[in-house]
Amino acid sequence: MNAKLCATVTGATTDELRAARDASADADMVELRLDYAREIDVAGVLADRTCPLLVTCRPIWEGGHFQGSEEERQGVLTRAHQLGADYVDVEWRAGFDRLIKTDDGRRIVLSAHNFTQVPCDLDDQFREMRATGAEVVKIAVKTDALSDLVTLRDFGRRHRTGATSTQVVIGMGVAGIPSRVLPDLFGSCWTYAGDGVAPGQLKLSHMLDEFRVRVLTTEAKIFGVIGSPLGHSLSPVMHNAGFEEIGLDAVYLPLEAADVDDFERFATAFGVCGASVTAPYKESILSKIASADELSQRVGAVNTISIDPAGWRGINTDVSGFLAPLHGRIHLNGCRATVLGAGGAARGVATALVDAGALVTICARSVEKSAEVARLVGGQTTPMPPQPGTWDLLVNTTPIGTSPNDDASPMAETGFGGTLVYDLVYNPPVTALLADAAAAGCSTIGGLDMLVAQAERQFTWWTGESPGADTFRDAAQRRLPAVRQLDPSRAAGS
Repeated sequence: MNAKLCATVTGATTDELRAARDASADADMVELRLDYAREIDVAGVLADRTCPLLVTCRPIWEGGHFQGSEEERQGVLTRAHQLGADYVDVEWRAGFDRLIKTDDGRRIVLSAHNFTQVPCDLDDQFREMRATGAEVVKIAVKTDALSDLVTLRDFGRRHRTGATSTQVVIGMGVAGIPSRVLPDLFGSCWTYAGDGVAPGQLKLSHMLDEFRVRVLTTEAKIFGVIGSPLGHSLSPVMHNAGFEEIGLDAVYLPLEAADVDDFERFATAFGVCGASVTAPYKESILSKIASADELSQRVGAVNTISIDPAGWRGINTDVSGFLAPLHGRIHLNGCRATVLGAGGAARGVATALVDAGALVTICARSVEKSAEVARLVGGQTTPMPPQPGTWDLLVNTTPIGTSPNDDASPMAETGFGGTLVYDLVYNPPVTALLADAAAAGCSTIGGLDMLVAQAERQFTWWTGESPGADTFRDAAQRRLPAVRQLDPSRAAGS
């Protein structure tokens, strides 16, 4: 990565800001967000610095937290500039003409934020901002779809001049994460990391250790997971660990798409090489596949694609990934297996069980959808929830019980009476369903086992190499505590 990495830090006091500043020594630059402080001591936060500092005091009307007068705020930023801050961030709409002209625009970042959309007059706005003479112009806009990033990338290319970039182009929100991880593609001179200070912002440790932004080149191969929502996904940390292990110049990103067409536009523009597919796109992605393996066609769902000039190819690793943890745990031939749910994951699970000789029953809230899956595999249906004593193996493919709704269970209103309960939810590792099943004397399997197994197969299909025996599992377990703090609503999958 040619762009620098700027760590955004906050603090309520000068001591807290200084501590956060010094704790971000791995960054190339630190942005001090003074608008979070109760009392602002500009000289104090600048003193004894060991890395370049960018000072920002964002007003409420531009998405910040400063509640004082505009005169007071501008005084803070002017003083930071006078005391030698390496950069001072001022808002385009705030009228900082005098400060910009003080030193011919040097050390000034002129910023504009749009928290609702990518404005249609972005080029005109940028030209007006550039005309002020500010050294760096920063544009940050809300991205609701991956295709918005195509617009931003083309915009960044149009306005970058010379060998050294003097602009920052950022897509805010989860869909905008690629603009943060791959800033060079957007013509940015730096990118930001931080603990959620801005929408879609990633922690410094995640940028460095998970996405490995420092070692990526402009030729890095792009992979990702397509779905919505994706804040929960452990797939990036697993696959990126695999790329690091084999020394591949590649990155795996969360690609939160508005729909399959949105992903297609992004994939074409950015040259995406492959992707995992999770809810709600495992079935609709089939319309884009030029060739799919026989299993995907039977299941009616694809969870892995490879993209090359000949078209998209698709396979389904959910089936083999699901079966792997069952080996040696239960004899599937003749087993009575009940599958909770009727989505793409349920299709793969039901197909795997039938192929192994199990007698499959589909149980879902939607009678129509459960009947469709039952017809697909030659199984039967039963009302939700299934009754005790009617199954040997129970598999949950629904998102019920996913953090933060840890207490929820699809079997809360009935008993168990079976042998083995398998929950594809992996966050938390022990769901309410698994805890209740264990208390009732059942054996249990958590969703992390399947997640790791199917991801390892994806990685091998894309790269031709296998990750180390524990590479994916160790990476997922390290990342899971941070994921548990999020508030996703997710189905089982990547």
